[in-house]
Amino acid sequence: MDLSRIGCGENPDKVHALIEIPYGSNIKYEVDKESGAIFVDRIMYSAMYYPANYGFVPNTLAADGDPADILVLTDYPLIPGSVIKSRLIGVLVMEDESGMDEKLLAVPVTKVDPTYADINDIHDLPQHTLDKIKNFFETYKILEPNKWVKVKEYKGKDEATKILEEAIQNYKG
Repeated sequence: MDLSRIGCGENPDKVHALIEIPYGSNIKYEVDKESGAIFVDRIMYSAMYYPANYGFVPNTLAADGDPADILVLTDYPLIPGSVIKSRLIGVLVMEDESGMDEKLLAVPVTKVDPTYADINDIHDLPQHTLDKIKNFFETYKILEPNKWVKVKEYKGKDEATKILEEAIQNYKG
């Protein structure tokens, strides 16, 4: 898979999210950026599962030196390596042992899945959904040696759009 040919989509309403980890998985997969192969990075150290489909936006470069991370909320798991057109709705601002590590939050574009058509910003989600995502990231590295996470806050669609735009510009150099 040639990731450079996928593109990042259109910020913020048709963002391409390349899924590495399906919703409900306890296995952390990573796409090798050079070969496009999907590697098992590790089995979760904790008895937890990913609360959403997790991946990255191709052709971006976040502050941590990796492509921009993104969670796509769906009612079903997507296979690793799939690309879904999604709409940004917010961002979870957090920090880990490597520095700032924002997680963009998105929902599928309505043409792909109309379930989330009325979700336009992070605050349109049920509070329980936000609590589950936050809890996951607060605790998912707790049993891993020399790793830590500090979850700071949720911010809305405007902040998510700015963060993605910076990552797009960083990639372009």
